[in-house]
Amino acid sequence: MTQANSPPTLNLQLTAMQLTDNTSMGKFAISRGQTVDASRIELQVSPGEPSEILLRLENQSEEHLTLYLQLEFQPTISPDWCQFYQETINNGSTQSEVVQGFSHQLTINPQQRQDIEIEFNFPPNFFENQQAINSENDKLEINYSAQILAYKNNPNEKLIGYQVFDLKIRPRIEYLEFLPVIYREADFLSRFLKILEETYDPAVQTTDNLWAYLDPLTTPEALLPFLAQWVGWKMDSRWPIQIQRRLIRNAVTLYRWHGTRKGLRFYLHLLTGLPLDEDLPEAEKHISLWEDFQKGFVLGEACVNQDSMIGGGRAYHFIVRLKIEFPNQIDESLVREIIEEYKPAFCTYELNIVQEF
Repeated sequence: MTQANSPPTLNLQLTAMQLTDNTSMGKFAISRGQTVDASRIELQVSPGEPSEILLRLENQSEEHLTLYLQLEFQPTISPDWCQFYQETINNGSTQSEVVQGFSHQLTINPQQRQDIEIEFNFPPNFFENQQAINSENDKLEINYSAQILAYKNNPNEKLIGYQVFDLKIRPRIEYLEFLPVIYREADFLSRFLKILEETYDPAVQTTDNLWAYLDPLTTPEALLPFLAQWVGWKMDSRWPIQIQRRLIRNAVTLYRWHGTRKGLRFYLHLLTGLPLDEDLPEAEKHISLWEDFQKGFVLGEACVNQDSMIGGGRAYHFIVRLKIEFPNQIDESLVREIIEEYKPAFCTYELNIVQEF
């Protein structure tokens, strides 16, 4: 007489890491004569946000147990929206394994248990994607019935355990936080509030972040001409958009310092991106400006070969020197145009662009 081996014992337990909004107050949503399956797990999934369910597998037998896990959904979903996470310890180090799809295989030691995290991540445009509604589905499915099946070795062998759960696809609704808990149970009210939220929320966000629309550094590019007109600044399409943002933001400062050394240096700093080097001597700055105070040839004061110049010096003349790191770092013609615009009309200048080595 041959004694048959006892089948391996497997204990499955599911725990939703994110419960539906009506789980805590579900008793208020039950009509007379209805019953609720308390053992059925519900998981709420918001498109664009990962939601997890924890599967705990316990091998209660005295032998190694190889399992083949299979997920099934009704109606079906894309396998790209589901993946398994499993952590194992080998030689004292923790290793993570990620498997995308509806199936996963693993081995559990005798009298041991293994936790597996199943993550669902529906696409952010789930509700807006019209491809989800096809000839087979005349409406968008938002409630899914799912089960996880545990087979020994492979799906062709004996089924040794299973668990069922529900997936509820719901948008993230912030307006629900303003309602009493009992009113959050009505699914229709929740989805209706989402319509109002999608309608008014852009205007609310714009009002909350109005300062960002009035700052040239953060405003949308389409509003830059409007802000430039506010401060009387003429935009130039030759300049990169980031430079134009800086110039518009500092337009009033440039107006105040117009015609001064400080103002011209600051203007060139905004245009070229070269540092101001306020703590360095003038000769060591990346943007250095100094005036030419030579008097020329003056009887009784001039020294031959030292400070004498036949024809006299150049009154109201200054020199601009820019230190660059690599060739073609700045546009010389644009720099000259800025100096001509910003300097006093009676002044002359020289522009020297030197490369640091």
